[in-house]
Amino acid sequence: MTDNTTADLAVRSATPEDRPAVERLWLMFRHDLSEFRGGLPAADGTFRSEWVTSAFTGPGWAPYLLTYDGHPAGLAFVRGLDGPVRILNSFFVVRGARRRGIGLRAAREVLTRHPGRWEVAFQDDNPAAARFWPRVAADLAGEAWTREPRPVPGRPDLPPDVWISFTVPAAGPGAGL
Repeated sequence: MTDNTTADLAVRSATPEDRPAVERLWLMFRHDLSEFRGGLPAADGTFRSEWVTSAFTGPGWAPYLLTYDGHPAGLAFVRGLDGPVRILNSFFVVRGARRRGIGLRAAREVLTRHPGRWEVAFQDDNPAAARFWPRVAADLAGEAWTREPRPVPGRPDLPPDVWISFTVPAAGPGAGL
């Protein structure tokens, strides 16, 4: 039986041709996060975007574009692919695509493409993220995950980020999502 709420979700590596769409999704993502960290846009209306550049050009990075029913619906940036721990640097699903299981499925697809040790950070004052990321960790690692508050580097004025750590096993023969 097909799950109609996520049947039209696609998670794929973002290409240079996708970068304009990813940059627009990035603005939405940073706007959403500004609620929790008080960040304001620059004079030109944009937010800091060095992570977009890193995602497309940096060693050990991978950008992903999420589409739903053919429309851009989110992004994911992975870093640390050249090291022992992968970090889900950024993950975003547009508001119109939320609450349909899309985020969980998209996170699972991105994380399982890179088996091994993972870390994901979020802010406790973001209630949706505080519910979502432990659910993702439990979905992929059962009870074998940890939660640790860590100071935000260079920002003693901010509450600590919450980091969850877990291992995504390599898929065996016949494994499916």
